Amino acid sequence: MPPQLLVVGLGNLPHPNTRHSIGHVIIDVLAAQFSIHRSINRSVGGFIGCSNVLSFLDDIVSLTLFKPELLMNISSPSIMSTLHNTVKLPASMVIIHDSLDHKVKVLSVKLEGSANGHNGVWSVIDTLRANADFYRFRIGIRWDCAISPANYMLPDMPLDRLLHWNGIGLDRVCSELRRIMSRN
Repeated sequence: MPPQLLVVGLGNLPHPNTRHSIGHVIIDVLAAQFSIHRSINRSVGGFIGCSNVLSFLDDIVSLTLFKPELLMNISSPSIMSTLHNTVKLPASMVIIHDSLDHKVKVLSVKLEGSANGHNGVWSVIDTLRANADFYRFRIGIRWDCAISPANYMLPDMPLDRLLHWNGIGLDRVCSELRRIMSRN
């Protein structure tokens, strides 16, 4: 059986294509990139798809994409269920989420550590307890402090940012995923 990687995109289904749902946006783009989009199905707590892909070492890796259905701050039960039904180990899981602290269009990869104030990530860490050694792909959305975070994160994302994560930003995400796949 090939090594496995679970990639979870945090977001809120009622607010697609927003800064706060960038994790869902990237899961949709990855599904198209790896030809998983036709096999995405509703599962317990969200939408899931799986396919075998090549790592940098030309090894086959089983890639599972998951988009939780519940609002991100309460999505950890469905994420844990998917984790236990697929890759089993948190170290084989990547959580993609928005980051107010990072510059726009920046991908920051992190293994382990705190939630840095992100409630959706905190929920996953809290559920995993001491075994929170999963990867985080923090997608920069840089907050403009002149308005409230909700008023900044919930309107539709500007087109140039959506296009970025369908182009050069996607290339960076794929590069980092393949790097992680090569380690597993």
